[in-house]
Amino acid sequence: MLMHYMQVSDKRKSSTRLVRLLWHPGELTIIATTTVRKRQEGLMGVKDQGIDVSRQRYQVIPRVLIFITHKDDVLLLKGAPTKQIWPNLYNGVGGHVERDESVLDAARREIAEEVGLEHVDNLRLRGVVNIATDDTRTGIMMFVYTASSPTREVRGSHEGTPEWINPAHLSAEDCVADLPELIPRVLAMKDDDPPFFARYWYDEHDALQMAFSTP
Repeated sequence: MLMHYMQVSDKRKSSTRLVRLLWHPGELTIIATTTVRKRQEGLMGVKDQGIDVSRQRYQVIPRVLIFITHKDDVLLLKGAPTKQIWPNLYNGVGGHVERDESVLDAARREIAEEVGLEHVDNLRLRGVVNIATDDTRTGIMMFVYTASSPTREVRGSHEGTPEWINPAHLSAEDCVADLPELIPRVLAMKDDDPPFFARYWYDEHDALQMAFSTP
């Protein structure tokens, strides 16, 4: 003889029936049912995210930035002249996180779209940067990743031209303002290092300021 419990949900009544089953060889008997009311406070619908209330608060646009290495070089993307953001400047691979994807999925998608790499190794989150803009209500939340590529074969896109560059020569290139600080920091991180947290803002002269912290 074996006693077994089975949980049956009733969506119409927001309740769960706990069914006790008695098992004899060749015979199954329902001996008792108990109705358990679901805790209303434990239910979370889309309205419970509080978007209507949060519209008045500071909000961020999520982006990903990925630095891909092959041996001693890092893959940078020289922005196309027609780009609205950072034309003709070197930056890592990356872009915006779309509505129906995770941050990690966004990183993989951007790598495939911008440089044609369908597979990279050791894709790891290295840091999170909160970027204050000239809009006091909206900023950027940037998720910084590193990865390694088994190949140097890449292709460009409308976003720009990918180039393998030795980080030691980075100062000689026209690049986005934070790269000389950011690239050495992330490439020096070990596999088990926790991600850093940083804040970017612009001073009265429109010069980028950066502050880093680690757990």
